[in-house]
Amino acid sequence: MAFGPQESRYLNPGADGAVDTINTILTQEANRIGQDIHKATLHTSPWIDLIKQNTFPEGMGYQLNTLIYDRALPITPINKDLGDTSGASVGTDWFAMGAMDATAANGYSGGQTTTTNDHPTEGANVNVIDFTKVLKNYSLSRAVIESPRINVEELRFAAHRTEQLRAIMDLLKESTRESWEDRYRQQYDQQCDNVVYARAASTRFTTGAEGKATHGPAADLIDIDDHATTTAGGDGDDNNVIDVDANISNALLDKIYYQLVRKGAGNNAHGRENGRPVFTLVCSSEASYQLQTEAGFRDDVRYNNARVSDLIAPLGVEKSFRGFYHLIDDKAPRFNLALDSEKLVNVPVYTVQAPGGGDDGTGKVIVNTAYDSADVEVAYILHEEVMESLIPSPIGNVNGLKFDPVSYKGDFKWTNIPDITRNPDGIIGFFRGIMASASKPIKTDFGYIILFKRTSTTPAAV
Repeated sequence: MAFGPQESRYLNPGADGAVDTINTILTQEANRIGQDIHKATLHTSPWIDLIKQNTFPEGMGYQLNTLIYDRALPITPINKDLGDTSGASVGTDWFAMGAMDATAANGYSGGQTTTTNDHPTEGANVNVIDFTKVLKNYSLSRAVIESPRINVEELRFAAHRTEQLRAIMDLLKESTRESWEDRYRQQYDQQCDNVVYARAASTRFTTGAEGKATHGPAADLIDIDDHATTTAGGDGDDNNVIDVDANISNALLDKIYYQLVRKGAGNNAHGRENGRPVFTLVCSSEASYQLQTEAGFRDDVRYNNARVSDLIAPLGVEKSFRGFYHLIDDKAPRFNLALDSEKLVNVPVYTVQAPGGGDDGTGKVIVNTAYDSADVEVAYILHEEVMESLIPSPIGNVNGLKFDPVSYKGDFKWTNIPDITRNPDGIIGFFRGIMASASKPIKTDFGYIILFKRTSTTPAAV
């Protein structure tokens, strides 16, 4: 972060050892940045607050597996070896004990024990629970953020030092918060098993999207083709592309709500009102307004005075609406439909200004004007059991070998590396932060991705 020609005349060479003093100050500031980052991220984003976090296990490599058991209910009738499930149904059959054989000489002989003791035989009246399970893998990824190079000679002047340190700290805190928020949003997006395509008629509900994503670095992005039968990219027939043509609607969310209840997601919902679970919808301000002002549903807002759960309240939510807390994400992913590729084209919130934007404009991060006009937006059903974020612990001693422990939460460290060519005097340094996490999939069928046309005035039908 070098000064311009006019600013550099204020540099004060100072006394010997001034560089070491400034390095010490910057190291102290780096230690404080980490604490301030955690304070700045608290209760600012549902993605940071509500994604479960844990520690990545040590000594087990970078790729792990987790064993997830599916829902289990009694199945009847069925043979004891589960070899024949034809005609089986979910439920429990009840039979009278001590049934009497009409042909017996008395009431205590003949076929009394037919339905009492005959459990282990083929064709017996037995209800069986089958434990089905799936093995899911996940891996560790990391990202590195560095500040611009800072010449400590230019920080000797007290006024400039104070201003620059304040600006640097603010920018680092913001960049780290944005990076974690984007990481959690994209990873949750990739773990959701359900995709909903909002349509003016016959909104389409699909499953099997786990491992795919609407955006980001995922190798396999969600396909918007109605009949992806021949290849992973679709069948090549644009006539089958699902044209998301309707806005988000309460009817759509009602259907999702009851699906979640039947799946058992209500046991760990983020709230409860009148004995009913309250789930969490993460959406933009525009989408929330669309839902609350939809014709026929406005009274639901007027008469809702229920207390918000303690977990949700710190995020500024004051009420629920028709079984959902609306948690605002005004950087929700937006897309345009690419019918030729049968994919969603991501329209980012920010972009980097290209050359030609002025002397100080090149390379500047600016708001992407195309984001405001993008057609398709995403909302999510956020459930705490969909995934868990695992962050490695710092390691400073392994088998007697000592080294500087690295924090993987994005805590910044002041680094000044002397180099005979580029930094012979050791006066150029930078802040460096490392982030690492793995996203452990759990009950991914509790997660929903809702794709809707934000520019439409027609609510989605189901």
